[in-house]
Amino acid sequence: MSQRDATGRIVIAGGTGLIGSHLAHYLADLAYEVVVLSRTPSAPSNSCRIEQWDARTPGPWISSLNGARAIVNLCGRSVDCIKTPDHRDEILRSRVEPTYALGRAIREVENPPPVWVQMSTAHIHGDPPELVCDEDAALGTGLAPEVGRAWERALDEAITPETRAVVLRTSFVLTPAGGALARLRRITRLGLGGSIADGRQGISWIHVQDMNRLFERAIINEQMQGVYLATAPNPVSNREFMRELRRAMRIPIGLPAAAWMVRIGAPLLLRTDPELALYGRYCVSRRLDEEGFEFQFPELAGALRDLLRR
Repeated sequence: MSQRDATGRIVIAGGTGLIGSHLAHYLADLAYEVVVLSRTPSAPSNSCRIEQWDARTPGPWISSLNGARAIVNLCGRSVDCIKTPDHRDEILRSRVEPTYALGRAIREVENPPPVWVQMSTAHIHGDPPELVCDEDAALGTGLAPEVGRAWERALDEAITPETRAVVLRTSFVLTPAGGALARLRRITRLGLGGSIADGRQGISWIHVQDMNRLFERAIINEQMQGVYLATAPNPVSNREFMRELRRAMRIPIGLPAAAWMVRIGAPLLLRTDPELALYGRYCVSRRLDEEGFEFQFPELAGALRDLLRR
């Protein structure tokens, strides 16, 4: 089944977060029945049904998987934080434990979903200064690559042989509101939207609409299997990203920030990890290119113009 020829029930684990809420709206608008597994009772839209779970143990939520068209696992604590020992532990556990819980659940239902779409991170490839990474690139070292390895290993151990697995190693998802782009817009309005450090660190990005289309493609296209980099085909440097953001916002000037300023200001003023801004990676998906996936927003300038007018 390579075309959208039927609807069905899609179960989204972690569907109340930034990416999950956009995906839930997108799938609901296409007439899919959307069930969101969440620790909180609020649904991302009236057209979605919430099933509460603790992301660790069995419960009534398991019945939503029986006969479902697909499960999409987006669970994971935000990495936009100071990396205290407690936060590091939460970042890992919030990804691995729900994956194992879903694996146990699909073994308990009579008719499990035929496909499991799992989010991962492009940061698994580390922070090479200039190398362009595709799906075959070496994996990096440090917290994010280690978490990425554990996340994907948990899927390998949790999934059944009968279930098709698609792993989307996701880059910086650009959304019209919320997330890191909203923070960068605020900084830019204050006249601080210049390059960070030397400005050469890579930013791999994807428009949320293309991210949603990738999720749906993974669900309906039976030829998709294994690991894909979920990123637009044209990564940019930090310097170029900030220049395009200023241009889209019609702000002519942005003061640059030295590395030492970011290391002091990020944890004190923004309560986040300075390394998120100081390091980066250039990623391009060889597999999506070979399979002919057409991005609606392949260039950063067009993506930012679309998002900022919403």
